[in-house]
Amino acid sequence: MSEKIFPFLRWVRGYRRSDLNNDMIAATVVAIMIIPQGMAYAMLAGLPPQAGLYGAVLPLLIYAAFGSSPSLAVGPVAVVALMTAAAAGNVAQDGGPEFQLAALWLALLSGAMLFAMGILRLGFIASFLSHPVISGFITSAGLLIAASQLRHLLGADIGGRTVLEIVPSLMRNIASPSWPTLALSALTLGFLIWSRTGIARLLQRLGLGAPLARLLGKTGLLIAVAGTTLAVWLFGLQAQGVAVLGEVPRGLPQFGMPAVDLTLIQLLAAPALMIALVGYVESISIAQTLAARKRQSLDPDRELIALGLSNLGAGVSSAMPVTGGLSRSIVNYDAGAATPAAGAFTALLVGIALLALTPLMFHLPRATLAAIIVVAVLSLLDFRALPRTWAYSKADGAAMAATMGVTLFVGVEPGLLAGVGLSLVLYLYRTSRPHMAVVGQVAGTEHFRNVERHAVVTDPEVFSIRVDESLYFPNARALEDRIVQALSETPGLRHVVLQATAINYIDASALESLEAINDRLHAAGVQFHLSEVKGPVMDQLQRSHLLGDLTGQVFLTQFDAMQALAPRITEACLRTERCDTLLARP
Repeated sequence: MSEKIFPFLRWVRGYRRSDLNNDMIAATVVAIMIIPQGMAYAMLAGLPPQAGLYGAVLPLLIYAAFGSSPSLAVGPVAVVALMTAAAAGNVAQDGGPEFQLAALWLALLSGAMLFAMGILRLGFIASFLSHPVISGFITSAGLLIAASQLRHLLGADIGGRTVLEIVPSLMRNIASPSWPTLALSALTLGFLIWSRTGIARLLQRLGLGAPLARLLGKTGLLIAVAGTTLAVWLFGLQAQGVAVLGEVPRGLPQFGMPAVDLTLIQLLAAPALMIALVGYVESISIAQTLAARKRQSLDPDRELIALGLSNLGAGVSSAMPVTGGLSRSIVNYDAGAATPAAGAFTALLVGIALLALTPLMFHLPRATLAAIIVVAVLSLLDFRALPRTWAYSKADGAAMAATMGVTLFVGVEPGLLAGVGLSLVLYLYRTSRPHMAVVGQVAGTEHFRNVERHAVVTDPEVFSIRVDESLYFPNARALEDRIVQALSETPGLRHVVLQATAINYIDASALESLEAINDRLHAAGVQFHLSEVKGPVMDQLQRSHLLGDLTGQVFLTQFDAMQALAPRITEACLRTERCDTLLARP
């Protein structure tokens, strides 16, 4: 019982020296990444740089205690930072005290929602965010994130949160950039893109082993931060128009609940739910992918609780909302993180940086942080996903396109809601028109297949139909109409068999429709039968009046049904491989 409440007890009891070495190496590499990234994502969210660093202290310690993934690196991420900026910007002026208060309440509310979902085992709610919707949202959000950093890369007054706002602002100000800032941005971007693989290759050519070279190759962010900070200080670039980070408060975060504003909380409830769902989907997909590589298992509900508590920790420690980050998690995995303790060690290293290194960050150029953000979101952009999805499924492609379009031109929250809403509408439309197949016997077998796709045998007195969908209120009438049509088109009809192979659920509306079909067929002198009803569906039906009033029978298989209702033609077809003389299509 204690391990269910405190999952860290599972790995603490068997913790070894080799685990400590692996976790410390992974923590060092991730800390090198998360310090500049945390400040960059705080800037993206419109918050002070320390908010991103604080997001890598208490939340990481909490996740290490309650999370189940040894590789997931929790902390500030780009997409959640953008959503935080959009949500807080709708209720407060950018950068002001109210804006920071809104960000804290976004962390607290999303954390509380995730925690409640975990306790109630409601992880399935995240399934409403389909993969095409999430993919379209992340791609369009990545474009907005990159576009939002143009002001820092160019040193020009470019603003806006959507394409319709950013593009006109860019056109007005693109002719007057800060040339020192632009030059610094270009050099930093070029170095960061090259450093992704270039540092490791260079070190290998110098004779370093491949594993160590790959680890040291992750120091590109640290080199860029140190190099550009030193350049600004040495050459006095701040006086030439290069914007710098300025003073970053030294010390650990102050802990405490933010001021309670019920009106603000009500306004932030919906955005907080979106942040919670997107953060959970991103985290669990990363964690499950990495766990599969080690053949480990994860508890999704435990992950909900851990992420919820981590965000609650962020809200009481002056931080921003957090979730699992893709790039840092992969680095954490590749660096050999053995247990969640790697995250705790990362938090300790970030805490040391807050205590000792913040004075050195004064001359850090904002352009460098913007370049870090742009390079980080390059991996989020997948422009081939839309045509690929559209070619496979027009409905999913439409949902993806709507998500991308609304996100780019209206905003991140409307874009996500549009994608989810359109996905649900298209699902209801598709399932309201279920695929229904009239089935017949395949010659020489006990199998039954669609008469329009296979050479099969049918009996003119028996109408067998298979519905390839669960029956519920949008599609219940469609089955009723199809059977009535068959009744009117087949004067000699004596039996109707509903093959329930693909029916997983029957709701109350569909039950009433089945009862109406039974009554209508009974009035016409036709018996209504069921075959291949699944156990859970049969349990449902046994709680209704349908089985007691059924004019026909319930058969275990479709072959049993046809053997009882049309024995001559069924047995004759079973004994031969062709049954040419028996073949008939309705």
